[in-house]
Amino acid sequence: MSPLPPSPPALLHTAFYKFARLPAPEDVAARLRELAAQPGEGITGSILVATEGINGMVAAAPQTIERIEQALLHDAAFAGAFEGMVFKRSACVTPPFGKMKVHVKKEIVPLGIDGVDARRTGINVSPKDWRELIADPELVLLDNRNSFEFRIGHFKGAVDPGVTNFRDFPAYVRTHAPEWKAQGKRVAMYCTGGIRCEKTSAWMLNMGLPVYQLEGGILNYFEQMPDADHDWLGDCFVFDNRVALDTHLRETARTLEDVYAQEADGAWRLARARRLAQATEPPDRAPAA
Repeated sequence: MSPLPPSPPALLHTAFYKFARLPAPEDVAARLRELAAQPGEGITGSILVATEGINGMVAAAPQTIERIEQALLHDAAFAGAFEGMVFKRSACVTPPFGKMKVHVKKEIVPLGIDGVDARRTGINVSPKDWRELIADPELVLLDNRNSFEFRIGHFKGAVDPGVTNFRDFPAYVRTHAPEWKAQGKRVAMYCTGGIRCEKTSAWMLNMGLPVYQLEGGILNYFEQMPDADHDWLGDCFVFDNRVALDTHLRETARTLEDVYAQEADGAWRLARARRLAQATEPPDRAPAA
């Protein structure tokens, strides 16, 4: 009997972002394309680059992911811009992406408000301290994601702002901020990987509204808290072919049809999600998010 063929290498997904001054994002993108084009490595994913920083998600064999991460941190072409950037890793059963794309954009996460410097953000709260924070019944706990993401899974006691696009979130905050201030409420928010909260909290500081934010987002909470299901209901939607992860960062059986079935524009969203999954063009949530 001939020996069984070797198993294919395990796939690893890494998500990352950093707000940093990038005067020449086109040059950064060109170097990233070179790093991702090594023959035989099968790198897939998507990376956004803008003058405000970088936001990406990449999948490959573990040794290749290690190479990419180290290059982002130390490659001379980046001049230390990404020093200290945090990577959120998760194993893959389903290949999450169809291709590898690097895009230069106006923003790495489109809040739609000019002049927001997300290097100055709200109050970062570690996963351990987050559990204690959100136990406060007087806290306003905002889910800074789209409504369909909230429906699939969320922290207990969280508020769904009812948005269908990240650009809608500021309108919700503007409407409710006077009430929160008048009542002396503390405000906390979370998102998938942290990037939405970083940018939104920077903008909210300009409104005189300090906000607590979950460090590293939901994915970091799942990684750091083995009993995350104590605080979390459901799954966490991810914008790739895996669709959703449980609190142990494992793929679930949830399908895209499950995700969009209850949406008024579900057919359009389903078709778009399938197209994005093949092209790896990131949605407005941001890949690390």
